[in-house]
Amino acid sequence: MRKYVSEKASQISKSQTLAISAQAKKMREEGMSIIGFTAGEPDCNTPEYIIDAAKAALDAGKTKYTPSAGTEALRKAIAKKLLEENGLEYSFKNIVVSNGGKHALFNALYAIINDGDEVIIPAPYWLTYPELVKICGGKPVILEGKKENGFKITAEELKNAITDKTKAVIINSPNNPTGAVYTKEHLYSLAKVLEEKEIITISDEIYEKLYYNEKPISIATYSEKMKELTIVVNGLSKSYAMTGWRVGYVAANDEIATAIDYVQSHMTSNVNSIAQEASKVAFSRTEDVEELRAVYDSRRRYMVERIKTMDKISCMSPDGAFYIFVDISKVIGKEVKGQKINGSLDFCRIMLDYGVALIPGAPFGADDHVRLSFAVSEEDIAVGLNRIERMLNDVK
Repeated sequence: MRKYVSEKASQISKSQTLAISAQAKKMREEGMSIIGFTAGEPDCNTPEYIIDAAKAALDAGKTKYTPSAGTEALRKAIAKKLLEENGLEYSFKNIVVSNGGKHALFNALYAIINDGDEVIIPAPYWLTYPELVKICGGKPVILEGKKENGFKITAEELKNAITDKTKAVIINSPNNPTGAVYTKEHLYSLAKVLEEKEIITISDEIYEKLYYNEKPISIATYSEKMKELTIVVNGLSKSYAMTGWRVGYVAANDEIATAIDYVQSHMTSNVNSIAQEASKVAFSRTEDVEELRAVYDSRRRYMVERIKTMDKISCMSPDGAFYIFVDISKVIGKEVKGQKINGSLDFCRIMLDYGVALIPGAPFGADDHVRLSFAVSEEDIAVGLNRIERMLNDVK
């Protein structure tokens, strides 16, 4: 029988986070009360000044094609942001604006990977990383970040994982799903290895403004050579509550930025012109981001302290992003009302019966954990945690 789907497409896994969210939505539509800890986006609307900028762009007729890499004004605003906030000097020509951070990551990988190239991905990882590597013809190499090291890889572990086929490594700080943030000292120890081996680093900094202790830095600040080897990936989705606007970007050396621009020009042309105009002004204010971070910090501390009171689960306090990564290893192998918990998927499936939607750790490379978002109202957090505790009390 003729096979219609390519080998490359056949090896891509369906997003299990979306599947859980879809099941929770269906249950809500059927009348069940479901507390959702699945959110990967802020639970507030886009700030008014950004919305106003979009309205003004519409009124001004900014509805035409733009350069494929983005408008010069937006790219200059991004370059200014990178210099002032991150200490990284780029020409606007080194910036390519994409259709969200996920598209930016794809562009980065597609620009550098040849068939069979290895890309080191520290685990736990955002579940899309391995799939993007495979789409681009590469081989994901998973390197476990041990819990005792705060889920972060060490320089020695990184060095030992590098082979003659290693093309790149993906560093995500603050991290999804763990909330881990690499300190400057730790990050620079990795940079030393990567610089010596001349390995490209894709630095996913999408959560950079959502930190609760030490401010994250970019690995590209280690040296000029490291900056040349680094593709900085970021966007406006998380920090500015602009998930639906789909604006991400990369900053890279001349060769890589040009390649990304050429590829994008044939794949998508440019990012939505109205979203670009709105994004241009987003960087002009910090008050909304600071308010959002304060709200999340309060929720983070409440959730961590509440989870500490529960016997069968535990967690570390995240230093960034808006997730709590909960260790469920003590209940694996046990049962709840005749249903055995073999891993995180079973745990999340059973939790739906108790009216709580969680994200399993399995697709993040950690089947003994589940992810809870605190981009959820305080009231829902309290109710949801009570329901989790009720389920844990039924574990035998």
